[in-house]
Amino acid sequence: MYALDRGEVPVGCVFVLNNEVIGRGGNRTNELFNATKHAELVAIDAILEEEAYTSSTFRECTLYDCRYVTCEPCIMCAAALALLHVKRVVFGCHNDRFGGNGSILSLQDAKYVPPIILYRCVSA
Repeated sequence: MYALDRGEVPVGCVFVLNNEVIGRGGNRTNELFNATKHAELVAIDAILEEEAYTSSTFRECTLYDCRYVTCEPCIMCAAALALLHVKRVVFGCHNDRFGGNGSILSLQDAKYVPPIILYRCVSA
């Protein structure tokens, strides 16, 4: 209800490292009039604002440490996750309009992204 009360699309996510939530975010695109403020990017910004974490934090995640999101990441967010070397993504529902992890494109598949370490994607 919080997102709907703010006029946002109700999508949220958390990043988990060593069984601890290190970052969370919700869509803020309407609030900030910024189309790039999707939940995933808001959470990434929050993590990188902490002095304890750097972009290499995402590479240190183990198979069991993953990012959970309510909806399949869009193509933009899926690309950001790939560039940060996120190991695994778990999402609740497919995104039939903009999905970057199988619904429209499969950015975890090497043929769509530059040669980088790709993450494992699971539809829950």
